[in-house]
Amino acid sequence: LLLLLLSIIIILLLLIIIIIIIIHYIENGKSSQISPLTLLAERPFWNVKLDDSALWNRLQHVLDRECNPILRQLDTARGAAGAGLQKGPGIGLQSLGPISEVKESFPKDIQDFLQSMHFREYPLIIDQSRLCSEEAPLLLLAIKSKECNIRNREAIRETWGSTGLVTGEAGRGGVVHRVFLLGRQDRSPQSCPLSNDHLAEESMKYGDILQWDFRDTFYNLTLKDVLFWPWVLQHCPHARFIFKGDDDVFVRTPALLDVLQQAEQQSKARGRNLDFVIGDVINDAFPIRQVDEKYYIPQDFYAGKYPPYMGGGGVVYSGSLVMQLNEVSKRVHLFPIDDVFLGMCLYKLGIVPRSHPGFLTFDFPKEEANNPCSYFSILLVHKRSPEETLSLWNVLKHIQVDCLKQTSDIPRRNTFFLQKE
Repeated sequence: LLLLLLSIIIILLLLIIIIIIIIHYIENGKSSQISPLTLLAERPFWNVKLDDSALWNRLQHVLDRECNPILRQLDTARGAAGAGLQKGPGIGLQSLGPISEVKESFPKDIQDFLQSMHFREYPLIIDQSRLCSEEAPLLLLAIKSKECNIRNREAIRETWGSTGLVTGEAGRGGVVHRVFLLGRQDRSPQSCPLSNDHLAEESMKYGDILQWDFRDTFYNLTLKDVLFWPWVLQHCPHARFIFKGDDDVFVRTPALLDVLQQAEQQSKARGRNLDFVIGDVINDAFPIRQVDEKYYIPQDFYAGKYPPYMGGGGVVYSGSLVMQLNEVSKRVHLFPIDDVFLGMCLYKLGIVPRSHPGFLTFDFPKEEANNPCSYFSILLVHKRSPEETLSLWNVLKHIQVDCLKQTSDIPRRNTFFLQKE
């Protein structure tokens, strides 16, 4: 009898150890393919203890438990972990208990976001299903724009958004495709005097417009990511790299192609798959609580620190990440700030983005701002008007040789090195 009891105790201890190990790996959301260009998250994006002090956090904890069989069993045992909340990916705002009154105190933009944050499927109004039918691109430019930003799109097409076979600055370059991501913009004849057919005509002329039937507002920019990822998987699944950016940035595409090819070559030499994200990484950031600020997030909506995310209007990630991002995004509630939402998805995958010095979120340092040669040290700078973009592109073409001869103190930001083993 004593031996039987000891055997049962040992078996129970082994089961507890196995459960602890499984929870550890699920919490960290380890990616199945880790390259030297990625880092694993040090901490889980969420923990078992429910923090219901803010609306988004509470919704996310319920979704975490629904998607996690171990935590779902814990909830069943405890009974009240997600009490009062609808469950599942389509979670709405009904039956939120005491927190339901909080949303009435939010600014109107946040309230509007709350009313639709559980909707993710919107029909395509304008599609480009044959964009990648002839040749898979080395780089797919996915640029977030608005209906009325015609001048921005025209400037990009004439400069850094050129498509076809694009020569690198130092290397052979590669095929580049371009799409602009749009929703349906609220516009008046005074602020945006466009005909209803203008966007369709623009799409027919350039073949680079993707438009979905949702309101194109600042807090809905996240929808452009979650709708774009399944589109890529269906229509451009072999794109090797994706640039996701805004239509007010300036990008040195030839130099970026050199960086991407260098990364591919080094990854192949190491015999590893290439899953990576680069940009201007912002770490240890907290939500902005000043009501009059553009990125204001109420304390009662989101509590805690943001995961690492990329700012400044542009990020590059490998095409092999699209499927993972598409799947994990279904387990993260939409967030009003698109850059933070992408950071949340990466954190849930266990991938920490790499900070690249060539991505300038806050423009050049003062000592470099007036030197045109400074642009040869960067990959992206935010932000530039259409007129500035056109002028810069032409100026840089004529001064490139002279700038490359200079032995100045301008930092060489546009080189990329893999972390040593």
